[in-house]
Amino acid sequence: VSLTTKKNNLYCALAIRHNPPLTTPQNNKMEYTGSSYEGDKAGRRMEGHGTYTLPNGTKYIGEMKDGEFHGEGTLHFPNGATFAATWVHGKATGTNPSRGAYKFKDGLDYVENDYEYCDEDDRRFYTEHLKGLNPAGASRQVNAGKAKAIPVNTFDVGDGYLDIEANKIFSYDGAELRDPDEGEVEWAQKFCRKGVAEA
Repeated sequence: VSLTTKKNNLYCALAIRHNPPLTTPQNNKMEYTGSSYEGDKAGRRMEGHGTYTLPNGTKYIGEMKDGEFHGEGTLHFPNGATFAATWVHGKATGTNPSRGAYKFKDGLDYVENDYEYCDEDDRRFYTEHLKGLNPAGASRQVNAGKAKAIPVNTFDVGDGYLDIEANKIFSYDGAELRDPDEGEVEWAQKFCRKGVAEA
């Protein structure tokens, strides 16, 4: 049996014996998880500082130890939000209930139990808290100003729109992003802006 005909099988056998799975030399992509890693290693394990990218585009940038998030590190979500924490063996360990600091893409820090951003008593966006309200007729549809256009009968979920018939979430430019879970569909129908035909 030659190495060229069994190359993929040999690689898979090696990957099964190592935890986490080995990355391919061409693109640092992990065969079984679809994740990738760029950064320091000790032997074949993630160790030191690096960037671990999940298949959904979420990135962890920070310290690693023995193949786990360990030390100071931040998760960067595709929607622009971040979650910074001190990690011990893959778990966030802060003293607050969320175990770290979540920051929305507009720069607002999430403060547990003291949240004053677009709540039931005050529907202003964070930018309006900082800069005041726009004049009548120029109200904000979203924090950034005007909402993105979405197709009729779809729901704006922040990083794109949910098409219930297709059971998919698409980016605002129409590229498929992901499959929604059951809870996300229910939440979007209950709370998100719905695309309507313009009059």
